[in-house]
Amino acid sequence: MDKFIITPKADDKSLTVTVRVSKALLDEYDDLAVKTNRSRNELICMALQYALDNTELHGA
Repeated sequence: MDKFIITPKADDKSLTVTVRVSKALLDEYDDLAVKTNRSRNELICMALQYALDNTELHGA
């Protein structure tokens, strides 16, 4: 599997959404945020975009 690569910020407009995640997953994002000097929100948005960019639909 390819690595999750963190790149410089891009200025764009955003909307607020609410999702429920486990405490363990949130803790991992908080740790990554500290290590990368990024916000948890930035990292989650990057991960969501990565998932969309690398999704294949089969039988749809």
